[in-house]
Amino acid sequence: MAFPTAVNDQVTDAVTQSNVKVIGEAPAVALGNLYQTMAHSTGVLFENAVSAQQQQNTLALAAANMGVMQIYALDTATGAGAAEKAGQLGVADNLTSLMTVLKSFQ
Repeated sequence: MAFPTAVNDQVTDAVTQSNVKVIGEAPAVALGNLYQTMAHSTGVLFENAVSAQQQQNTLALAAANMGVMQIYALDTATGAGAAEKAGQLGVADNLTSLMTVLKSFQ
């Protein structure tokens, strides 16, 4: 003790030691708080990612359902003829374009 006080020396020593203990533990407590905050933030991040995936799956199912409903709404013969025509369009043009590009490299 630097100078005599009215407080018992054991009390001042105990207070001093507890203050040193608190100051010594401060970096560890701060890092613990930081790690806990980061873990919580990561958990929220993954929860949001799962929610977004669920919403995307719901939208994909709805779009597929609407597509099937539109297919079933068409006349079968008309739809088959249109599908056949759509499947054959552009094949010859694509092959001709490909041959032209390949010949330009020779």
